[in-house]
Amino acid sequence: MNSSIFEIIIGAVIVIIMTILLEKLRKPKLELRIVSPIDVNFEKKPAKKARFLGLELVNNPLIKIFRWVSRNAAIQCHGTITFYHLDGQKVFDRTMPIRWSNSPQPIAMNFEIEGKRYSISDLNQFALEPKIDVYPGESERIDLAARFDEENESYGWSNQSYFSDPPWRNPDWKLSKGRYLIYITITSSGDKCKGLFRLINDVGQKDFRIENARPEDFKKI
Repeated sequence: MNSSIFEIIIGAVIVIIMTILLEKLRKPKLELRIVSPIDVNFEKKPAKKARFLGLELVNNPLIKIFRWVSRNAAIQCHGTITFYHLDGQKVFDRTMPIRWSNSPQPIAMNFEIEGKRYSISDLNQFALEPKIDVYPGESERIDLAARFDEENESYGWSNQSYFSDPPWRNPDWKLSKGRYLIYITITSSGDKCKGLFRLINDVGQKDFRIENARPEDFKKI
């Protein structure tokens, strides 16, 4: 083989390899992490106090030696949550769409007709299954579950919770006192990030929390 042709082939192979490596470096690197619970006190709301549990989805930046390369944003991230008992049996026969904590909430509009008060919500820019972009080096919080007042039950928290009866306590996602596994799947631009965690709901509200799954939990899902 002519040496010049060989050099061209080698050069083409190197370019292809470098292109593949570069695209791999640019790909979003997503990770799910536990974040601190949020405790809130309310007035004139469906609950006087509440604790909200959540995770954060992180798009990890590249290490410094690759600072000349910019990682891509994770586009149109959305996902679902599946609740399991500790023995691996599903609590519900369906998945719950995730709620991004910073996504819009429905705004109530109150009015009166013939002495009767009514309330409706402005659903502009509000979606039951919201999507969000996560840029490199940034993170977005995901709501998982909520527990109210002195109640023993907790509830999976999603955008559907704003329209439930009773308010905020969606019976479709009611979790009795106990411990559960939470399996979350995030989809972004054809890629997926998955995580398994424990929901601790057999304690007082101040100890209601999320924990990392144990090694044996992964064998049950």
